[in-house]
Amino acid sequence: MENNSNILSNPQEFINYLNQESKKVLEIYSQGKSEDMFKQFTQSWTELAARSFEDPSVWVRAITDYQQAQINLWQNILTGKSVEKPVAEPQKGDRRFAAEEWSQNPVFSYIKQSYLLTSNLLNDMAANAKLSDSEQKKLEFYTQQYTDAMSPTNFALTNPEVLQQALETKGQSLIDGLQNLLGDVEKGRITMTDEAAFTLGENIATSEGAVVFENEMLQLIQYKPSTEQVYSRPTLIVPPCINKFYILDLQEHNSYVKYCVDQGMTVFLISWVNPTVEQRNISWDDYVENGTLKAIEAVKKITEQDKINCVSWCIGGTILASTLAVMAKRKDESVASATFLTTLTDFTDPGDLSVFIDEQQVKQLTQKVDDEGLLNGRNLATAFNMLRSNDLVWSYVVNNYLKGQNPAPFDILYWNSDSTNLPAKMYNFYINEMYINNKLAQPGGLTICGESIDLRDIKIPVYFLSTIEDHIAPWKGTFKGTEMMQGKIEFVLGASGHVAGVINPASKNRRNYWTGGELGQGPDHWLETAERQEGSWWPNWAKWLKPKAGKKVDAPKDYGNAEFKAIEAAPGRYVASRVD
Repeated sequence: MENNSNILSNPQEFINYLNQESKKVLEIYSQGKSEDMFKQFTQSWTELAARSFEDPSVWVRAITDYQQAQINLWQNILTGKSVEKPVAEPQKGDRRFAAEEWSQNPVFSYIKQSYLLTSNLLNDMAANAKLSDSEQKKLEFYTQQYTDAMSPTNFALTNPEVLQQALETKGQSLIDGLQNLLGDVEKGRITMTDEAAFTLGENIATSEGAVVFENEMLQLIQYKPSTEQVYSRPTLIVPPCINKFYILDLQEHNSYVKYCVDQGMTVFLISWVNPTVEQRNISWDDYVENGTLKAIEAVKKITEQDKINCVSWCIGGTILASTLAVMAKRKDESVASATFLTTLTDFTDPGDLSVFIDEQQVKQLTQKVDDEGLLNGRNLATAFNMLRSNDLVWSYVVNNYLKGQNPAPFDILYWNSDSTNLPAKMYNFYINEMYINNKLAQPGGLTICGESIDLRDIKIPVYFLSTIEDHIAPWKGTFKGTEMMQGKIEFVLGASGHVAGVINPASKNRRNYWTGGELGQGPDHWLETAERQEGSWWPNWAKWLKPKAGKKVDAPKDYGNAEFKAIEAAPGRYVASRVD
C-alpha cells in the first residue's frame, strides 16, 4: 500500500495488479483447490479428446455450430444489430450480466455473447462426452468451474461496472478493493459478509439458555422455556459437526430453536467441539458413545423422563441414525421419535459432492488428513463453495476486490464462514465406510461401539425432511432412509436447498412443501402422489411431534439439576472456537 500514488498514476498498471492479486487470494482461499481444478479440467478434457477420435462427428457438429454463431455475432456487430439481436443470452438466474451495459453497449455486448458462446460450447461438449458416470460428472463439473472462472465479469478490464465505478470514484473503489484484498490475504479466505456485524450471544445465537453438561466431545445446552407450561418429554437437537449449531439459532425471526421453545418444548441442543490436532484420534464411535449417548442420558436425568424426542440435521442425522441402531442392539428404548433433516443414510448418490469422492481422490485426501491430524474446516468450506462458485466465490471477488465494496451483513453467510475441523480418525472412517463403501446402509455392514448395527432395527416413529434442490444430500438419496427404518414414517419434501429449505421460518410463511405421498414405491411415485402445501414445513413438523411429546407440565424454573449444574450461559465456549 506504500506506493498507492504511483499505482494510481498508471491506472492500467493498477488494474493489472488488482487482477493478479485477485488470483493470488483465490489460491490462498482455496488452499490449492484452484490448481487442483485446472489439473482435473486438463485430465478430463484429455480423456474426452482421446474418446472423440472414436466418433469425431460430435466435435465437428459442435465446432461448426459454434463457428456459425460467431459469424452471426460478427454480422450483427457490423450491421449494428449486436444489441437488438443477441446470439447468446445468460441462463435464467445468471446474475453476472445484469447491468444494462452488458446489453446496451455494443463492445460489452460482444464480449458477453462471445464468452457465452464459448462457455456453452465447452459445457455442451462435456455434457455429450459419454464417459463413465464418475468421469462424466467430473468432466462437467470442472468444465463449469473453468468457464465460470474465465468469465469477463471476473476481470477489471472487461467488466463495465468495475470501470464505471472506478471513474465515478476517481479510483477510490480500486484502492478500497485492494484494501479488501489484502485483508482477505491475511485471513486466508474471502469475506462474504460484514463479520463485524455479528457477535455470538449478542445478536446471533441469542436464545437464552445454559450449558448443563460438557465433555471432550460436546457441550449440552438447555434452553429457557418461553411458555408457562411445557411438554414433559424433552427434545434433543443433534446438529451437524461439520458446521456450528447456530444455523439453528441465527436471529429471533429465523431461529428454529426459538420456534421449538415457543411451541412449549423443553429443548436441549448439542454444541460439538471444534477439534484440534491433539484430538486427531476422536472416532465415529466417540461421536456416538461419548457424544449423542451421553447427551441422551443427561437429558433424561435432568428432566426425569424415561424417553426423549430427537431432531438431527445432515451429518448430525447420520450420527443419530448410528446411535439409534446401537441403542436398538442394546435394547435401549430411550428415544421415542426421531427427526432427520436432509440426512443421508444411504450414500449411493452423494449429490454434487461426488466430483470430489472417488477412490483415488479419497485415498490422497485421507493420507493428507492423516498427516495433518484433521480435516481443516477451510478446505471443507472451499469444497462446498466450489459447488456454487458463481454465487459463493466469484461474486465476492467482483464485489469486494474489483468494485471495492464491503459485503452486507447476512447471518447465514456469517455462519457459513465460521467453519469447523473434523478429527482425522472420524473423518477417514466417515468418508471411506459411508461414502465410498456405503456400509451404513448394509445390514451388519458396520460395527459401532462394539455393536454390529442395522438401520432396519430402528422401529420408532420417524420424520424425514428433505429439500427438492438439495445438492449435498439429494432428496431421492435421503428418501432411501424411509425404506430401511421400520417404524411409522412421515416423509416431507421442502422447497429450496440444503440450508434455505430447512431454515424456513413459519413467521415468514414462504416457499412450499409436499406431504402425504405413498411410501414403499420409490421417491418418484411418492412425489407423484404427494400434495403441495404452501408455507413453511415447521408447523407441519410441530403438529407431528406434539402427540409424541407427553403431557403438559409446569415449566422448570432452573437449568439442570443437582447432578448437572449450569456451567455457563449459552451459546457456550465450544461454539466460539474458530478455525485459524
